[in-house]
Amino acid sequence: MSLFTHRAYWRWSAGVQFARLPATMAPLAFTLLTTATTGSYRLGGVLMSVFVVAEMAGAVPVGRLLDRVGPARGLPALLLVTAVGFVVLAVAAANRAPNAVLLALVLLPGVFAGALSGGFRTLLADTVDDALLPRAISVDAMILEGVLIGGPALVALLDLAGTFVPVAAMAVACVAAAVLVPRRAAEPDRAESGDDVPAARLITYLPWLACAFTVGLLLSTIEVAPLPLVQRLGAPATAAPVVIAVLSGASIAGSALYAWRGKTGDPRLFLGGFVAGGLVLAADLGWPGLLASVAVIGGCTGPLVAATSVNLQRLLPKNRRSAGFSLSFTVQACGFGLGSLAVGVLPLWLAPVFGAFAAAIAGGMLVVKPARAIGTVSVTS
Repeated sequence: MSLFTHRAYWRWSAGVQFARLPATMAPLAFTLLTTATTGSYRLGGVLMSVFVVAEMAGAVPVGRLLDRVGPARGLPALLLVTAVGFVVLAVAAANRAPNAVLLALVLLPGVFAGALSGGFRTLLADTVDDALLPRAISVDAMILEGVLIGGPALVALLDLAGTFVPVAAMAVACVAAAVLVPRRAAEPDRAESGDDVPAARLITYLPWLACAFTVGLLLSTIEVAPLPLVQRLGAPATAAPVVIAVLSGASIAGSALYAWRGKTGDPRLFLGGFVAGGLVLAADLGWPGLLASVAVIGGCTGPLVAATSVNLQRLLPKNRRSAGFSLSFTVQACGFGLGSLAVGVLPLWLAPVFGAFAAAIAGGMLVVKPARAIGTVSVTS
């Protein structure tokens, strides 16, 4: 079956995009909410930080809960609880609740939202077969670029209708995602031996977790620093969006090419692109070097994410996929956070080197054990 006529996939895709939308809306929505109700935009930033920390803390334990009950059964409940959390937060802000109360209330949607991506990714394995999986993940990565851009734009538009409308829309998006969760999915398998995955198997996950970490680390270096990157070249601040446009365009193009090929590919090739792009970015070779390096990194991002996801699925036991994918997304988020920190505390030229070094380490881990890490889990079509 062609992916573009695969009705179950497009239902899954609509559900996961609605589930992702609140996270892309939250930074601006929280800032506008607290600015209007307390006069402090800084509180919005703190709320977002607490929300992200709660997501990371809840990702694996809530993911394990999803594995126990089955993501098709558990995701609607998690999404509805998350929606209630956003509504309660908006009501509390409207009633001028103390800052400490708002910080406590944002924990509820944060903890339960952390496992949503892992749960939806687990359902994808039951939605499409192995031959379509690389293409399905690549198409999803292309759509995700639109969600990342559309989330803040939607907040800005909805804010014209009222201060609390964007947060209410985040709750509505969660409800819509709950309705779209695929109902037909395999029942959760019994654990093979106890609750924990054997330590020996955890070692085989490390190269793929390193790949996820590298994606977050190097991408954040670019996404957080477009302004200093163009100012280093003597360009005005208005040139900064060009960097993000090239990065997003290259990412979409790379994912499109990867989807067209429909094969998993060798992730070491994409990691090599990350290393080369990071070093050229650090070298400060003018506009050609900046745009070329950003384009290479963007073009390798979608394929690397897809290859990592496919290989992780083949390694993870079926009864641990939600927790495993949630851990992968959490590790990627940690990389994004450290990349942002690196831009803030390191010289501008050194931050990309940090990301290139991480990519080299991940590639080295795949070279050391290629049979276990790549050869047994590659997908052909």
